[in-house]
Amino acid sequence: QVQLVESGGGLVQPGGSLRLSCVGSGFMFNVDAMGWYRQAPGKQSVLDRELVATVFSDGTTNYADAVKGRFTISRDNAINTAYLQLTNLKPADTGIYYCNAPRRPRALAWGQGTFVNVTS
Repeated sequence: QVQLVESGGGLVQPGGSLRLSCVGSGFMFNVDAMGWYRQAPGKQSVLDRELVATVFSDGTTNYADAVKGRFTISRDNAINTAYLQLTNLKPADTGIYYCNAPRRPRALAWGQGTFVNVTS
């Protein structure tokens, strides 16, 4: 049974930092590219989830322009975990963050996500 469990979100002031974690199980975590998605407040559809960062099985990374230089994605295949380090956070970064495998033709079962709220 595929499972993705995100954690690490919270309330943070602009300019602050957070570290998100995603633990995957039930699939070949070490061979899949893993990505972090963001769903902005008020957006209801899965299709509204924006891919903000990807880490490939070889450690190569890719970022959306909006987060480049501020977010860092990484992975630890030994414990089936992907991370997203968020720094210099802005109110526009507010949203629910999900992880998934962006190179699969069909998304894995989505987890519950973790909410990041950037506000003063």
